[in-house]
Amino acid sequence: QVQLVESGGGLVQAGGSLRLSCVASGRTFRSYAMGWFRQTPGKEREFVAAISWSGDSTKYADSVKGRFTISRDNAKNTVYLQMNSLKPEDTAVYSCAAANAMRVAQLSQSDYWGQGTQVTVSS
Repeated sequence: QVQLVESGGGLVQAGGSLRLSCVASGRTFRSYAMGWFRQTPGKEREFVAAISWSGDSTKYADSVKGRFTISRDNAKNTVYLQMNSLKPEDTAVYSCAAANAMRVAQLSQSDYWGQGTQVTVSS
């Protein structure tokens, strides 16, 4: 079992930056791959980024590649999403998920999700 709590969302102007954090409870955090997803009202949840349990491997959605960076600190049970050059279309509720592998399908079907944190980018 793992419980996830996100933080770091807020209101930022286009071109600005935010860093999201996802803190996990439980001693097994380091065994999970982690992912970030986002969702806006009326739309399906969208994959943003994922990272392997060791942090050695990452993947990104094309829409955020080069602007967002996912990282993790297993000593702190935390995964981060550094978001730079934010655009209004990045506005969404961002949630983290944990799974046994960093495959997007597996992460998206995970039983382990945080409550989400709102990111709003103004133009």
